[in-house]
Amino acid sequence: MAAPVGPVKFWKPGTEGPGVSISEERQSAAESTGVAVIYNPYASLSIEQQRQKLPVFKLRNHILYLVENYQTLVIVGETGCGKTTQIPQYLAEAGWTAEGRVVGVTQPRRVAAVSVAGRVAEERGAVLGHEVGYTIRFDDCTDPQATRIKFLTDGMLVREMMADPLLTRYSVLMLDEAHERTLYTDIAIGLLKKVQKKRGDLRVIVASATLDAEKFRDFFNQNETNDPSKDTSMILTVEGRTFPVDIFYIQSPVPDYVKSTVETVMKIHQTESDGDILAFLTGQEEVETVVSMLIEQARVLSRSGMKKHLRVLPMYAGLPSSEQMKVFERVSHSVRKVIVATNIAETSITINGIAFVIDCGFVKLRAYNPKTAIECLVVVPVSKASANQRAGRAGRNRSGKCYRLYTGLDKHCRLTEPLGMRIAEFPLNPMFAKMLLESGNHGCSQEILSIAAMMQIQNIFVFPPNQKAQAIRKHRKFAVEEGDHLTMLNVYEAFIKHSKSSQWCQEHFLNYKGLVRATTVREQLKKLLVKFKVPKKSSEGDPDPVLRCIVSGFFANAAKCHSTGAYRTIRDDQELHIHPTSVLYAEKPPRWVVYNEVIQTSKYYMRDVTAIESTWLLELAPHFYQEGTVRTRHRHQMHLSLKAKRVKVDDH
Repeated sequence: MAAPVGPVKFWKPGTEGPGVSISEERQSAAESTGVAVIYNPYASLSIEQQRQKLPVFKLRNHILYLVENYQTLVIVGETGCGKTTQIPQYLAEAGWTAEGRVVGVTQPRRVAAVSVAGRVAEERGAVLGHEVGYTIRFDDCTDPQATRIKFLTDGMLVREMMADPLLTRYSVLMLDEAHERTLYTDIAIGLLKKVQKKRGDLRVIVASATLDAEKFRDFFNQNETNDPSKDTSMILTVEGRTFPVDIFYIQSPVPDYVKSTVETVMKIHQTESDGDILAFLTGQEEVETVVSMLIEQARVLSRSGMKKHLRVLPMYAGLPSSEQMKVFERVSHSVRKVIVATNIAETSITINGIAFVIDCGFVKLRAYNPKTAIECLVVVPVSKASANQRAGRAGRNRSGKCYRLYTGLDKHCRLTEPLGMRIAEFPLNPMFAKMLLESGNHGCSQEILSIAAMMQIQNIFVFPPNQKAQAIRKHRKFAVEEGDHLTMLNVYEAFIKHSKSSQWCQEHFLNYKGLVRATTVREQLKKLLVKFKVPKKSSEGDPDPVLRCIVSGFFANAAKCHSTGAYRTIRDDQELHIHPTSVLYAEKPPRWVVYNEVIQTSKYYMRDVTAIESTWLLELAPHFYQEGTVRTRHRHQMHLSLKAKRVKVDDH
């Protein structure tokens, strides 16, 4: 089966380098390519026979033995091994639910608790809500007298602990998908450790496909001696997922992963054999956008006479339960199901028929800012553990493929891009490293070395309390309208011209020790540029090459000035302001700027700001910006008239 072609091109680690034809090798077990995989080969077997085919079944007696002899068992079992559905049943069959006791299983998400409870009830031939039940917020589907296997969210477990601190009804508690490390999971883990000290009979099982097992084992281990025989916790590893999954990485970064997700779905639909598609995005807005775009694409295809149709379904936390459950409904062979989901579909949920996963590479997580006491959702790159979980969704019922919309590492965990490997060797922020490596191409490596070194030093300008006005006047001699980076360059070159004089620094209210440190840093960076054979060149006083080189490194930190006087970032429309310490603060604000970092006090402020031209963003970072993101209408009006050269050091 061929990988998608067209605007989005993917590469399989372990094959020839990106840019060449893609051959397919399994990440897990080897399989011949091009052979259609039959969906669920065990479908004709009884439920009991299907249970025995799962990898975890071989370790049934081991698990029961370890639970009997250790207070805590850490189980590392890859996606699809059966740990979530089978271990609670093994415990029930072994007598851990006798005499009214309950085996509890926590899930980080409500939909996972509901769907897994339904599957276990089906396997046990029970009515959901009796022997097997679930408890989620606003929905308690359990019978206090009959329920013996109880699935619940970690938040509900914490709430139960408020009413019953020792959890007297539970004999075993299984914390599933512990790698997610939600706030409630962390609270529950800490409290359970205390409960175990009071209740020696309470067993805890910590399970996940991807977690640091040793840390969990050591945390729960109550052995205070050096005798390993007295350990109270143990690790058990279950073999890999049921079916292998091919991983493909995009060959070059995409400027818009939402658009690329749609393109990848359509390429899969047009070129791949049977199998449903699961696409991961960060939030409800993105999910609904992609769903509407795919529905429109599906209409176009149906009018063109394509026999196989698309059924596009959203899945996110805010969706009503009845709508969420639609993703589990079976469809006819003439329909391919496309599920567009947030990370709600990442763990513990088996959606039958999924053969292809598309991973955007980002996730939206809650972040709390203690300074403002505000909790908000922020988009961050996906963790390795979550990326592996996402890929595992394609291997639950059959062999599958995962298309990651980001470049990555090869099978030896090495960066695939030569530039990335060089950047990794710099002891600097990647943006500074990129700027330095590009400086030879722009003919200004000498200037960029000085700028990069100066930006590593804090508080170059000194403001004595009783001489503040005089200090400001002296500092203005170095300032140029291009911004802070070239101003710092002027300071450094003047310092060198005046033979690194401490007296000269004192007269100009400059940090002498900081400038000396900058010269040392510059020499270290210079050795790295020599190592990577970056040409030793100077712009000879022309600011344009230097400014363009700065943009080549800091293109992601770009902002545009609006009529309100505030700046807004290009990609996420975040409001920013120029920091009062910037040389651009009191001047007429330039239309476009790049900055080193953002700090938050009463507002979000940009530090180390340089004025740029909007066209440079499109020219130097076409992989990051498109014509639509950088508004270039009336370009001739938006260009900055930065014709003034840098102030010559002789003038100082």
